[in-house]
Amino acid sequence: MRFAICDDEKAQQQLLQKYLEEWAQISGTPLKSELFASAEAFSFTWEEDRDFDLLILDIEMGQQNGMELAAHIRTEDEEIPILFVTGYEKYMAQGYEVAALHYLLKPIRKEKLFSLLDRLKEKNLRQEQRLLFQTEDGPLSLPPSRIWYLEARAHWCVLYTADNEYTLHSPIGELERFLSGQPEFLRCHRSYLVNAGHICAILKTELVLDDGRRLPLSRSAQKKVNQAFIALHEDSVFRRAPR
Repeated sequence: MRFAICDDEKAQQQLLQKYLEEWAQISGTPLKSELFASAEAFSFTWEEDRDFDLLILDIEMGQQNGMELAAHIRTEDEEIPILFVTGYEKYMAQGYEVAALHYLLKPIRKEKLFSLLDRLKEKNLRQEQRLLFQTEDGPLSLPPSRIWYLEARAHWCVLYTADNEYTLHSPIGELERFLSGQPEFLRCHRSYLVNAGHICAILKTELVLDDGRRLPLSRSAQKKVNQAFIALHEDSVFRRAPR
């Protein structure tokens, strides 16, 4: 794994790097951490090389702060995990705007950081698996996180991602069985399978997704969907708001 630490305090950089090295040794994870003293220094590298598994950003920096840097990154990459570190709680409310992974207050508690890194590693391992679907245009391979939901249409289905849709020549019952090994996929309605990781809010009869799309929620599915949503998000500080 490759992490970036962007902080203008050298002592904080070194402490975070030390903690990361300890976690890597304990967890048996090959890890490379790179240090950046400003948002501008990281941006220069980012334009040429974006192969990072985690960005650890201090919020209070010089000319450009960590929140501004994160907003710029999100215009080009919606997936890379961003962890904020700061000495002030006042920034927490802004975290959902850039879909931050988490928010840690200084002084950093090593145990809390390790727990967060363990979850990130587990998530990355799960996302390495890709699912193969047959569409009307040919085979389609996607990691589970890219799939938002599936909608039944007669004896076939439509698979939706953030910005595309694909016609699958399979009934929704068959696709539900195919996805049974992926606990994030839930039958929220007789005509819909949803990825709980993209649910922003659960209303009485609807689900709101991260981009504002809404899906029907049947009464019989409410309990199961609520439990899955809580299990997936209970360790996160931030929630994404509908765009």
